[in-house]
Amino acid sequence: MSKKTIVRNQTSIVVSLVLLLGLTMPQVVGAQPFRKIAGDDKVTALLKEGRKLVDAGNLPDAIAIYQQAAELDAQNPRIFSGIGFLQANQGKFREAIASYQQALALDPKNADFYYAVGFSEANLGNNEAAIAAYRQATLFNPRHMNAQIALGVVLTREKNYSEALRVSQRAIALEPRNYRPYELMGNLFLQQERPQDAIKPLLSAARLAPKKGSIQVSLGTALLDQGNLERGLAAFQRAGQFEPRNPALQLQIGRILQAKGQYDRALKAYQRALFLKSDLVEAQGAIGDIYMEKQDYLSAIIAYRQYAATAPQNPDAYYKLGKALKGRERRDEAITSLEQAKRLYQDQGKTDTAREVDRLLNELKQEKR
Repeated sequence: MSKKTIVRNQTSIVVSLVLLLGLTMPQVVGAQPFRKIAGDDKVTALLKEGRKLVDAGNLPDAIAIYQQAAELDAQNPRIFSGIGFLQANQGKFREAIASYQQALALDPKNADFYYAVGFSEANLGNNEAAIAAYRQATLFNPRHMNAQIALGVVLTREKNYSEALRVSQRAIALEPRNYRPYELMGNLFLQQERPQDAIKPLLSAARLAPKKGSIQVSLGTALLDQGNLERGLAAFQRAGQFEPRNPALQLQIGRILQAKGQYDRALKAYQRALFLKSDLVEAQGAIGDIYMEKQDYLSAIIAYRQYAATAPQNPDAYYKLGKALKGRERRDEAITSLEQAKRLYQDQGKTDTAREVDRLLNELKQEKR
């Protein structure tokens, strides 16, 4: 792998992290005070019951209770926003958007509600709709920092770098002691393969949030892109020390180290990520990939089996498992795994990849003859 390819891999990896971390879950807006109407006591009782269900982790039943409350107090936007918040927490972003839109119909200048719509749209990948909602949020509340940062993040997704840069500069002017707009600016420059410009804002972010692991990962990437291996790896080490229980961070460190060919260090980072989050399929797959690079096919088989068990509808898991089994000359098992991969690729409409799997299957079947 060329140095330029490694740099691009590192850049895309770290930017994917900021695009994830830049979207902060909206806060629930409480349903008090209630309008004084007939049935108000019942609304209060329902909301108390809903709160207990939320505290118990029973979100579906809590939503049902809040919906009953909304029927009794249909002019209270905060009840609808509370429903949207719970739906977003369950990953039901389309339903959440509908609930927040009901809240906005009653309170059309509420920046928090627009931010919540943007958050849900962004999680669905509807970037243009998310940008429109975030712009509304910043229009009604220019100091809404979550909306400013999220707007910059989604503009970066859309490669609208000039406006994303203006957003980060505006956010810095609003809150010069807040690390987040500096981090956004640094990652924006990394996305444009401008590591020399990224280092200054990232250092500013690090001074303001000296124990924030994601900043150190971005800074480490910029330093590596500049050819400073020692300082770059030191930044990754600090990231792991600052946030030792953050599986997503360990995953990103592992990916960057893997791209640099630092396989043993990458393996340790992936293993830490899995220790913290046992169903992290990306780490399971990456561990198998490293063992394949080392031609340790037996260890790769074990890793890929765990990958397939955790993500049984992911064709990549079976494809990689099949290749590892082929490496151990376990042809019958390899054929079974590859046939499963082929079926899943076809079901997902990935016909080119399915044909690639088919070629490998034909090779294995000919070897058996």
